[in-house]
Amino acid sequence: MLKQRKNQVFLAVGAGLAALTMGATLSASRLSDLVLEQPLVRQWFITEQAAGELDLSMDTTSAVLPLVSVPAAERAAQLEQIASGSPSLDRHRARYLLASDLIQQGQAGSALSWLENLEQEYTALAPQILYRRAQAYTASGNPAEAEATWQQLLTEYPNDPTVAEALFALGQSNPQYWDQAIAQFPAHSRSLEIAETRLSQNPDQLPMLLMLARHGHHLPEITSTLDRMVNEYGSQLQPEDWEAIAFAYWENGYYGSAGSAYAKAPRTALNAYRTGRGAQLGERYSDALSAYYQVTQEFPDAEETATALLRMAEITTQPQDALAYLDTVIERFPDRAAEALLARADVLEAMQSPESASQARQSVLTQYSDSEAAAELRWKQAERAAAAGDARTAWEWARQIVTQNGDSELAPEAAYWVGKWAVQMGQQDEANKAFEYVLTHYPESYYAWRSASTLGWDVGDFTTVREQIPQVVKPISQPVPPVGSAALQELYRLGQYRDAWATWQVEFDNPMQSTVAQQFTDGLMRLGVGDNLNGIFMISSLEWREEPEEQLEYQALKRQTGYWQALYPFPFLEPINAWSQRRRLNPMLVTALIRQESRFEPQIESVAGAVGLMQVMPDTADWVASQIGLEQYTMSDPEDNITLGTWYLDYTHREYDNNSLFAVASYNAGPGSVADWIDRFGFNDPDVFVEQIPFPETKGYVESVFENYWNYLRLYNPEVSQRLAQYSEEHAATVGSLSE
Repeated sequence: MLKQRKNQVFLAVGAGLAALTMGATLSASRLSDLVLEQPLVRQWFITEQAAGELDLSMDTTSAVLPLVSVPAAERAAQLEQIASGSPSLDRHRARYLLASDLIQQGQAGSALSWLENLEQEYTALAPQILYRRAQAYTASGNPAEAEATWQQLLTEYPNDPTVAEALFALGQSNPQYWDQAIAQFPAHSRSLEIAETRLSQNPDQLPMLLMLARHGHHLPEITSTLDRMVNEYGSQLQPEDWEAIAFAYWENGYYGSAGSAYAKAPRTALNAYRTGRGAQLGERYSDALSAYYQVTQEFPDAEETATALLRMAEITTQPQDALAYLDTVIERFPDRAAEALLARADVLEAMQSPESASQARQSVLTQYSDSEAAAELRWKQAERAAAAGDARTAWEWARQIVTQNGDSELAPEAAYWVGKWAVQMGQQDEANKAFEYVLTHYPESYYAWRSASTLGWDVGDFTTVREQIPQVVKPISQPVPPVGSAALQELYRLGQYRDAWATWQVEFDNPMQSTVAQQFTDGLMRLGVGDNLNGIFMISSLEWREEPEEQLEYQALKRQTGYWQALYPFPFLEPINAWSQRRRLNPMLVTALIRQESRFEPQIESVAGAVGLMQVMPDTADWVASQIGLEQYTMSDPEDNITLGTWYLDYTHREYDNNSLFAVASYNAGPGSVADWIDRFGFNDPDVFVEQIPFPETKGYVESVFENYWNYLRLYNPEVSQRLAQYSEEHAATVGSLSE
């Protein structure tokens, strides 16, 4: 069941991606950790150098790297001092950053002196130094020197990805250079720009469209490009072309279109399965059944066949067929048998065969006691007992999950409720042990926050979290990408994210079958250029890797600070803090809510029409603007959106006497819904209330927002981090530097 559950999460996220219209995002330079001009911000956010970050760590002895996040104007004097010192790696880095800053500031002439002969000393970035020099010559009105430098780059480093910049510049006057860029570096962002330019001049160019399909998954208009290829050139496409189109659709969450394209792609087990899955998600159930059946016939032993059979049982309208599909899984795929048995029990129950259903469930518990399916069964029994007021029985079932299904997705929740039900039974010592167990074994979970709060830690609870302003200490250094060339890693270290991204596009040659390290690096690169939605998704979805070796790599990654920093970043720090504190809101709670709402994407729009970082509906924005006298605003502008969103979050808090549980639930579901739930369920216990929220989306939303809040707190607040480290070796190993 674990695999199915994870797939469900993946598809839910992907469907959200498909429903969002994304424009250009802000540069990751907005991730600045040192934008501390306003006193309110300075009180809350502090930066310090981290140490001991294992494989993802940066050079913590560098004087330059801590300045990477500082705005150019503020770091200039320090960089100049370092750049004028004795030869060293830091001196080279300082010269390069100074030159880059000056070019960006329109002072290209001044940049040339810092770049002079630098490629001979700073060999790791020699091609990039020539690129900067050519840029500086161009900007300072010296085209002859610029062309000579571009030619030097072509001659001396013909295979370096930076050559694409030279080919792009030279191609402005000689189209043959553009032809070379497309042929040699088709994935480079400059080559994609060339393809888009040529298509704007002459739309009837299938090779250019195919190039975008293969390498431009991240482009804002890629889905319309794919649609055009399918509609206008379908008869000319080869199976490999269809596979590229299908993958691009799938990556962007257009699963129905992807399924249709996969049907024409080369026949692999994965492609065949996605044909069916895409049809199912597109609500073409007959086509889905047919495609799944083909998987079982063509690839009888493949892992995808087991999943296909489970899907067939899920969507068929014939119970006997469903039982046959599930029996096949049980007989031929032992690792999926528990999942199939649980589904079989549900089918038998629907067929009015309760005894047979009970036998199937009992088989899950006895034969597959450590499975996710067994954990689900136990949790259902615990919930039934709790609803009947039988705390003892509920406690027994939940305790079985903790002892026998410790790796289950349900285990943190079960362990927490072991404590809650122990309290009801008057066993406070046992309850405290359960809460401490959650902190020890599931330190990143929502239930770890609930446990810490219940144990009396100063982490806020639903009634007090609003007005807290936790101190945050965030290490300046950033994780080093675990794969990629030395140049790519150095560019990333220096905060040259656009150049690092362009280099990565060339080096990342197998996105359809990426390794754990490559996927994490891809996530870092996306975060760097402000593609926060996909960056966080790439990193968070690493946990769905199921091969043993990949899981080992993922677990090793999780034990490093850089992984968690990337998963819980701080974009838009200054406006979040300024407006949060103006509204007397906990800035970390606002950060947590924004992460859940938009993954920090300022121009994102939902199907319902909610816009921006805090996903404010246009009608709500108009009403809020009238309340605060804001005559002009732009929903996609981060400052305006946070202004409106924090006022509305303050409003939902005021509506419910500053109870953040109700306020956050109301932000998602609306004040009317929350008021109705309070009337229906009462409010004697906040944890019970969360469990009773009838909207699964809102229940998950509440838990996710506060889980985000807890993770920001445990990662960046020294007091909480140090206290948690006393319980959790995993946490101590991960963020030990903050606890020292």
